[in-house]
Amino acid sequence: MTGHRRRFDQLAWPEIQERAHGDGSTLIWPFGACEQHGPHLPLVTDALFAERIAEAVLAELNPELPIWRLPTQVIGFSPEHQSFPGTLSLSSDLLIALVVQLGEQLAGMGWRRLVLFNAHGGQIALLQVAARELRQRCPAMAVLPCFLWSGVEGLADLLPADELENGLHAGLAETSLMLHQAPELVGDQRPKDGLPGVDGCPVPPSGWSLEGAAPSAWLMQDLSRSGVIGDSGAASAELGQALEQRLVVHWTARFQALLTSDWPAVEKAADRTSAS
Repeated sequence: MTGHRRRFDQLAWPEIQERAHGDGSTLIWPFGACEQHGPHLPLVTDALFAERIAEAVLAELNPELPIWRLPTQVIGFSPEHQSFPGTLSLSSDLLIALVVQLGEQLAGMGWRRLVLFNAHGGQIALLQVAARELRQRCPAMAVLPCFLWSGVEGLADLLPADELENGLHAGLAETSLMLHQAPELVGDQRPKDGLPGVDGCPVPPSGWSLEGAAPSAWLMQDLSRSGVIGDSGAASAELGQALEQRLVVHWTARFQALLTSDWPAVEKAADRTSAS
């Protein structure tokens, strides 16, 4: 069960019926965005990363494990980038409704788990809200919202501390990963922009930051003329390959653990809810 046989949309309906009702049946739904990524990266950056890492992970997993991939959601929630041409954004209500409505249909087919595999940092919290709303409506299906870069071991060995903390968009990591995965889509510029205290970029007060424990609802035009937050100057395909390896190893282990367990025990939770 390799290649297209992992693709939900390339199966026939009897195959869907059989797989959905199998033990631990799981779908991974890649999420990205269609938004500016500086003058050197394509609008599809986040969606491309989500899809290609998901594909690489599926190729590493035992083909007998019950997991399939939905088509990638390419347009997401990106209002912070709409001052730059090319950015397309769904409203928050529309994205939540999309997840809930399609999720309800998938639950109705019998799927046991739905993993929202997201590579756009601007919709992490929104997809968590959508997941909770969907789970409330479909208590027999587990919903797991994930962020591509979250919790990945070994990134600090590859990226400088400043870039790990402040390289939020189209900086060293994303430029390098794109140089490895799709170099034909990368332009020649290597911007350094949007960093606190650099070229007039505002410095947050002590204890506050763009993202983290005390974040701010920033808009890109507040911080950057180029649409970049970070320093892409040292980006390379070699670094991108190393980053991809870390991502694939991390998520392969996470999905292996999930697919060989009965967690989350949603059926027992649903039974308790019905009994009460």
